[in-house]
Order: sequence, then C-alpha cells, then structure tokens
Amino acid sequence: MKRFFALVLVAGSLVAAPRFAAAQDGGFPVQTTARTQFVFKDGEVMRREGTQLTPLTQNVKLRNGTKINYKNGIVEMPADKINPQGKKLTLRDGDYVRADGGVVFATPASAAASRGGAPAAGATKFEPYVQRGPGFADPAMQVTLLTKKVDLLTQKVNLLSQGRTDLPDTKAIDDQLAQVNAQLNGPK
Repeated sequence: MKRFFALVLVAGSLVAAPRFAAAQDGGFPVQTTARTQFVFKDGEVMRREGTQLTPLTQNVKLRNGTKINYKNGIVEMPADKINPQGKKLTLRDGDYVRADGGVVFATPASAAASRGGAPAAGATKFEPYVQRGPGFADPAMQVTLLTKKVDLLTQKVNLLSQGRTDLPDTKAIDDQLAQVNAQLNGPK
C-alpha cells in the first residue's frame, strides 16, 4: 500500500512539473482573436476582448513567442534578425499588446520610455507608436524603405523651412511618402 501511495505521489508531481516549467519559461500559450488585446490598466495586465476586460492570473505566451508578465507588465519580444537577443519593455498605463505581438503605446512618454529616451518637449499630439515583433521577411527591405522615408521627410522639411512667403508645392514629395508608407504598412 505504501508503494502504491508513493507511486501516485511521484506520478502526480510529474504531471504538475510541465506546468511549472511552462510558467518559468514565460507563460502559458493562449488562444486569441484578431480583437484580443492585453492592456496595462491600473497597475495590472488585463485581457481585453472588445469592451470586456478580464484580469490575467498567469503569465501568457502569444503565438509569435511574445511573453507577457501579468504581475508587472514586462513584455519580452522573441529574438529575430534585427534583435538577436529579443527585446524587453515595460508597459505603462494604457499601453497594450495586440494578438500578433505588436505593442501600442498610449502616450509619447511611454513610447519614448520603451526606446530608452524621453519624449520631445511639447509632445502632446502624436500618432500611435507601434513596436512589432518579427517584421519584414527581408529586414534589409524594411531598412531601405525607412531610409527612403527619412530622406523624403528631410527634403520636405528643407523645402518648407526656406523662409519663403508663399507655400512651396510638396505634392510630389507627399505622393512619394504615401507610396513608401503603403509599402511599409502593406503585406510583408
């Protein structure tokens, strides 16, 4: 009888071991939809489906490998060609992680903090900054497009800052910027 009890005890501990290992590895895989978000609100991470908020009770791991710590909002992005060691960042109030692993920052301050900097002075109006996990299949293409975008924006700034009394025509530059943005935001 003692052997049977010992066998049951050992078998029970072996069944529990994979759950402990998964928690230490960064969380349990979760099923998501395109509308699923993991938002940091009032000091905790909550799962948001549409308008319904549910507090997390354990760390989670998304399909792309992004891990979210439910206690402190630390997000660990998987390693890729651009970030071979992966990337860690901490969510602030209002920031959220999308089901695809992209992070959307609620304010310029939280976006700047994730990059290790401070927001620009007077930064009150902003477009959402999105940090994505794995991006383009060919990262060199993404770098080329981003470099082209920076060049076009520099040309536009130079044109607009010439001190002319009439407004210069920037339509050609704006059209090129729209094409580059379409390529950056299109299928990868």
